[in-house]
Amino acid sequence: MNITEVMTSNIETGNLKSSCGEIANMMKNVDVGVIPICENDKLIGLITDRDLVVKGLANNFNTNTQISEMINTDVITGTKYMSVEQASDLMSQHQIRRLPIVENGKLIGMVSLGDLAVSNTSNKETGKVLENISAPAELNK
Repeated sequence: MNITEVMTSNIETGNLKSSCGEIANMMKNVDVGVIPICENDKLIGLITDRDLVVKGLANNFNTNTQISEMINTDVITGTKYMSVEQASDLMSQHQIRRLPIVENGKLIGMVSLGDLAVSNTSNKETGKVLENISAPAELNK
């Protein structure tokens, strides 16, 4: 099965001038945990709900802080030519729950672990991806 059959193609995006508050509201309104950051239609980074808390709130950033101060620009991407299995392997290898799909640098879709779970891929494969990306937290003693 091709990745385009399971990816979400209507994606809300932010830009480097978006504020933390704007991104948080986008996440709330579309019920997602990640917003791609694009400039001139090119994917330049991602911001997650966890980034907003760990990099933002924990560092006393406020809702007006520009997202450019905390985005992750080291983004693993897939292509529209990948199979679901290839995307699963890539997500597993890099321990990521979401995979932006790009064409010539332009964001054309997003695949999440949930998308893989509801596709026709085996539960075993989805379980393998989840197992590989989920490492138990280690508390400082």
